[in-house]
Amino acid sequence: MSKNPKFAIRTTEKRNGWCAEITRQVTSRKTTVSKRETGFETEAEAQAWAEKELAGFIKNQAERNERKGEARKVREEREERLAQEAAEKKARYLAEKAAREEEDFFDEE
Repeated sequence: MSKNPKFAIRTTEKRNGWCAEITRQVTSRKTTVSKRETGFETEAEAQAWAEKELAGFIKNQAERNERKGEARKVREEREERLAQEAAEKKARYLAEKAAREEEDFFDEE
């Protein structure tokens, strides 16, 4: 059984056999079914299928989170670089403006 609190296994008995579901905790009050399989002869079969699928499901989720994290890191570095360039451009503009104003001030005298 997984120690991940976000995902859980639920088995229920249906008319034509057992049903296994992988559920995801969306909020503290809401859960959704992420994956479902029906038609198992026994509860043990349904439980075994769900445990195997849950392991793969969590592995895929971890890989996805890594990919998204790498993309986020690249995006944040780019945004930081652009912000730094904008700050440098603004500083140059203000320095040039101050120099022009100083030049105009001395030209008036």
